[in-house]
Amino acid sequence: MNLYVLTHCESCYNRRGIFTGRVDSKLTANGHKHAQRLAEKLKNKKIDIAFTSPLLRTRQTLKHILKYHPNTKVVIDDRLIERDYGRLSRKSKEKYKREHPDLFPIHHRSYTVAAPGGESMQQVEKRVMSFIKELLTSMRKESANVLIVCHGNSIRPIRRFFEKLSSREMMELENLRHRVFMYHISEGGGDV
Repeated sequence: MNLYVLTHCESCYNRRGIFTGRVDSKLTANGHKHAQRLAEKLKNKKIDIAFTSPLLRTRQTLKHILKYHPNTKVVIDDRLIERDYGRLSRKSKEKYKREHPDLFPIHHRSYTVAAPGGESMQQVEKRVMSFIKELLTSMRKESANVLIVCHGNSIRPIRRFFEKLSSREMMELENLRHRVFMYHISEGGGDV
């Protein structure tokens, strides 16, 4: 069985360098073009179930892929939602970095420290891993090929799990957008 994982494509807030988090931000025209390219990469793959977060940018990205997979079952799972940036949501990353050069790297990429009023990556990882554990059991039971369309911060723990990364390596991951990560899942419940 195969698991395909990708993040949504460029949103309006991504392009503007805004802490987006759980704020809905639609795809840019460029984001739609990249989503179409991803859809073409996946068009000949067997996808039985697609999981996505409830946010618009993931659902818009998935919509392009579903053009080639009209019979794929779609499940929205809140555990795949982007990290909650709390009071930083809707704020410019560059401006925050200029005004708080000491706090920016902590609030932006710390594993254990939460953004003010938001979530830490450790908290994100906990909810995403509960999803992954259930997913693996379900995939093996149903012999299903699965697609996940999520976010930059919810894909980090997924990659950490399947690629056996440390928390530091996970937090250093960059260039997560516009790529499909594929993992082969064994039937026996052993290694992936």
